[in-house]
Amino acid sequence: MISAILWVRKGISSERPERYELDEKEFERIQKLSLMDLEDVEEEAANVNETTNAETTEIDPALDEYHLEDYDKSGSGQSLSIFGNSDSLSYYTSNDEDPYITLDDEPNEDDADVQILPTDNLIIAARTEDDVSQLEIYVYGEQEDSLYVHHDILLPSFPLCLEWLDFRLGRNAEMEGGGNYVAVGTFEPEIEIWNLDVIDPMYPDAILGKSQAEMGSRKGKKKKRNKKPNPDYHVDAIMSLSWNKLHRNILASSSADTTVKLWDLSSLSVAHSFTHHKDKVQSVLWHPIESTVFVTASYDKTVTVLDSRAPDNITLWNLGADPECVHWDPFAPYCFYVSSEDGLVQYFDVRNGSGGAVFRLHAHDAAVSSMDVNPSINGCFVTGSTDKTVKIWNINEGKPGMVLSRNFDLGKVFTTKFSPDSPFQLAMAGSNGKVHVWDISSNAYVREAFRGRGLIPSTEFTLIEKEEQDCLRYIYYY
Repeated sequence: MISAILWVRKGISSERPERYELDEKEFERIQKLSLMDLEDVEEEAANVNETTNAETTEIDPALDEYHLEDYDKSGSGQSLSIFGNSDSLSYYTSNDEDPYITLDDEPNEDDADVQILPTDNLIIAARTEDDVSQLEIYVYGEQEDSLYVHHDILLPSFPLCLEWLDFRLGRNAEMEGGGNYVAVGTFEPEIEIWNLDVIDPMYPDAILGKSQAEMGSRKGKKKKRNKKPNPDYHVDAIMSLSWNKLHRNILASSSADTTVKLWDLSSLSVAHSFTHHKDKVQSVLWHPIESTVFVTASYDKTVTVLDSRAPDNITLWNLGADPECVHWDPFAPYCFYVSSEDGLVQYFDVRNGSGGAVFRLHAHDAAVSSMDVNPSINGCFVTGSTDKTVKIWNINEGKPGMVLSRNFDLGKVFTTKFSPDSPFQLAMAGSNGKVHVWDISSNAYVREAFRGRGLIPSTEFTLIEKEEQDCLRYIYYY
């Protein structure tokens, strides 16, 4: 199944992503990041040895020269690292220096498959199959109508949410300019941030949420994870992520531990923790214009809007059901949409305070598990549901109406996202594990419903010469 998808704009990705290299500096970085995991393994092994009364296996005297009794030790009394005895490994900066490699370096014929063109989008899909979770990085060529997996990244747990950010951190923190990263929230309480311009990475560039104090003080018996909310890190699953595009070093996260946290990406630590909800916080989303305002939606059946500068000043609305998705309206920045498990989509105006919804739409007969608002076509939004359908909606004179309903054989639809470059391109995925991209403007009902309110491609190419069609693919109506 695919639980989340994410678009990356054209021209953002490196044209030729670098291949991951494990040098001495990277090895040391991984050792630090994996400290807690290694301590867990060692503690579990110690507990097993303490509680097992099995007799020690005698070693054949003929094998004494191999010192098998010290097999699990690295050096003198040192604990085993994830790579064994690294001191015995030899590193070579190039094949020319390695005496065991006799073949000359030649251009790889597969380099063309690795290349990402400036006209390509990336689509990141969080996929889980047979208890194996990974990120699949697709390359989508709109002009060629091509979609293929470029590379993938293994994840430690079931992924719940994705967020793109360009704030450089980790190995590239000192470099100038923007980056190309994806933050991943899973059933684990940590947030992993991966560099999308690196192929086959072994470890993320940064991990948010590991407590340095806890890591340094863990001795003796293994401690169970404490689910009591902590102001410095999450203690339960990460359910939603939102990057602040105006304050680029701030990432917001919501968790099943009932808290919302603001992370400072410069220090990789929590800047502030909010505890205004009483149950799991399903969604958090920064306002697109007001850089300190964000909206949250929780399983306590409420949705709130607050300013991070005045955390006690909270505007709250009751929903009547568990929320699924929340989105600001880009054409009416004081309003936002909320979908819920009872099949409703509600539209609220912050200026009305805690008053009722502007409208309530019974969009599906099952949970509205996915929703997205078109950033360029006024009044256009999409919903996806566990009833396996995807619907395009039109708000005309303040009243919503359905334009089109389709079943794309995706199973239960868990995620739908409009492209940030071509607003009529819609990516979808669900329980059957397939990613589908749909050009909604290919439908006559969609073109007619939104004509004059956005960027709708014209089909009137009969007056354009063939050679001009290649350059002028779309004529836009405003």
